[in-house]
Amino acid sequence: MSISPEDALERENSPAPSLIGDGGGGKLAEYEEIAARAYDGFVVRKDLVGQVKGNAIVPSYVLEFLLAQYCATTSETAIVEGIESVRRILAKHYVNRGDSELIKSRIREEGQYRIIDKVSVNLDETHDRYNASFENLGVTNALVSDETVRENDRLLTGGVWCIAEMSYVPMGDSGAKAFSPWIVSRLQAIQLPRFDFDRYCRGRSSFSVDEWIDLLVASVGLDPNKLSRRSKLFQLTRLIPYVERNYNLVELGPKGTGKSHIYSEFSPHGILVSGGEVTLAKLFVNNATRRIGLVGYWDVVAFDEFAGHKRVERSLVDTLKNYLANKSFSRGDSTITAEASMVFVGNTTRTVPAMLATADFFEALPEAYHDTAYMDRIHYYLPGWEVDIVRPELFSRGYGLIVDYLAEALRHLRTLDYSGDLDTLATLDPAMSKRDQDAVRKTFSGLAKLIFPARDGEPEELEELLRFAIEGRKRVKDQIIRLDDTMAASGSHFTYMLGRVDQDRYDAARARMVPTQEELDYPQYFTSHSDANERGSGQRGGEELSDGLPKPDGVVDARGDSGLASPVFDRRALLKARPIPRRYKIEPSMGHSMPDILLPYLFDAAEIRIRDPYLRKPHQIRNVHEILLQLIQHADAARLPRVVIETCANDEDDYRAKQEAMFEQLQQSWGQFGIIIDWSIVDYFHDRSIVTDTGWVIDLGRGLDVYEAYTPLSQFDPRYAIPHLRRTKEITINVSREEAPRVSIV
Repeated sequence: MSISPEDALERENSPAPSLIGDGGGGKLAEYEEIAARAYDGFVVRKDLVGQVKGNAIVPSYVLEFLLAQYCATTSETAIVEGIESVRRILAKHYVNRGDSELIKSRIREEGQYRIIDKVSVNLDETHDRYNASFENLGVTNALVSDETVRENDRLLTGGVWCIAEMSYVPMGDSGAKAFSPWIVSRLQAIQLPRFDFDRYCRGRSSFSVDEWIDLLVASVGLDPNKLSRRSKLFQLTRLIPYVERNYNLVELGPKGTGKSHIYSEFSPHGILVSGGEVTLAKLFVNNATRRIGLVGYWDVVAFDEFAGHKRVERSLVDTLKNYLANKSFSRGDSTITAEASMVFVGNTTRTVPAMLATADFFEALPEAYHDTAYMDRIHYYLPGWEVDIVRPELFSRGYGLIVDYLAEALRHLRTLDYSGDLDTLATLDPAMSKRDQDAVRKTFSGLAKLIFPARDGEPEELEELLRFAIEGRKRVKDQIIRLDDTMAASGSHFTYMLGRVDQDRYDAARARMVPTQEELDYPQYFTSHSDANERGSGQRGGEELSDGLPKPDGVVDARGDSGLASPVFDRRALLKARPIPRRYKIEPSMGHSMPDILLPYLFDAAEIRIRDPYLRKPHQIRNVHEILLQLIQHADAARLPRVVIETCANDEDDYRAKQEAMFEQLQQSWGQFGIIIDWSIVDYFHDRSIVTDTGWVIDLGRGLDVYEAYTPLSQFDPRYAIPHLRRTKEITINVSREEAPRVSIV
């Protein structure tokens, strides 16, 4: 590189090298190519952080600050050189605790030395000066100027990662410097010095919605190709506290889902504290010094390891609950306001059905927080059990926005309010409580800021965000109702109507209901707390589907006759029953299996034709395999069917051979057991159907690819073998019967 590592820290305000035109790299994804042009100089390969981190215990945004100077390129040669440069910089300037005395010696010998460390500042009232403390260096009394503190007020609480020039003046010298030999000559917080919001919005306009979501997910370090749409939205929900003032989020779930990472390493504007380390003085105000606590300096204060049966200071709980509700707190004779969002993350050990059957989703919280007053102040409950466990294959190895650039974008968005956009999109149920409505609005505003910063989302795109926002707040209310039956009256009103509707013209019968995912996955546990009209099951009077549309004759919904969601597909019952024409509509949920739905119409057929343009990838062809598995177990062994499969070619020519090889394997594997498979790959068709020689015509809607993407934990993941354990997408299947049996399909 043209710049030596010794000069690297002089380049913090310089633009990073361009991704475009360097050559030498691999093929970029579509969103990566767009990002390279739209955000030239602010894009970096995300897997490089792990390569340079080594023994340096520093947040990701610190490392990306350095990587942006040397590795914002697609040239593999330049990346290798840049990594080595960053490694040398860290080796020379990062202060490892074990080397602190060596670094002190260098500062003394050289007179001035530049270091990378976490710095905090306190006011020394005795000598009327500010003292800087360096976490790893071990210096606690370095002189720092008033101007430096004024420009970086977060130094006064929690500490900030900085690039600092340290000087050493012998104690023998006179003057103020004699109080300490250590002097901070220059200090810069590691974050972007300037941010252009207009450029950020112009860059966003180059992306489709899906491409932009993929870029954001990649920017936080995850591979978007390994996550479902819902999983991606959960990752973005974790960012809402950064773009919304006074946003209260709870996430409880299994270990290893990355709950704390986004608050400890993603942004210089957030701080992660251990749940057991929080005190009233540290969080709000120290009455002895009158110094404001964390909520006054940070955009986001996250409580780590919040779950568990811990003893908690009662006064802290009371003050916190007041702050969550009113954005203010009282200490002494004054009331103080603050804007910090609060995040509570912790681990749960029990399964979702176990919690629903015997307790509630807040059961793991300390007893002092396990009350409805605290719960009702939470804007969104993020179900951590739905978030993918972070394994090596989930980490992004592609390009994303530099963390500190994205962090500054989020901080700018924090000053804006997009909640009013909901009023032009839809009308919330007037019977919904004010706290429920406020929570939905804040979540909607946060997601809209993240995905549509220029406020240019289409109605159908914004409706997806609205439904997601309602679901998270409804999850909170469902758990409150379990503890307080008096709240049940407001539990059924999580509905909306598109467009502006006057309160007196709001039609509950036409409103669209939003169920929670666990309500769809485990419906049997939503029957004991209140009736269908009070539980928000998505049905009023038993005459509607979950989308608010009238229910036609012959529809089998994912709910039983009571209107509550319940498993509908019982294999033995279906095989015994005479198959009839019907319409299956299933909300995204677990407990459903495509083989179970189709089997009654297939097991007595001699010939079956399957037409699906998207039988291209291994998991899609496996869906056919799973149907055949059920078929061979229940069909007459002496009369196994012939199966004709027609699909379309993969868009990538080099994948066509793989697609053909998989069909040949399918053909060979089943041929030896008596099921003859003929297959063909054509250029293009759209309709998806299954037709039998017995007269059944099955309109598959979206086809056989009905399960949400998931990343197996291992080869022993039961989802490989049991489709009921996978979550489906929204499915609509129409089954009809020809008047006369069809002739042989050739």
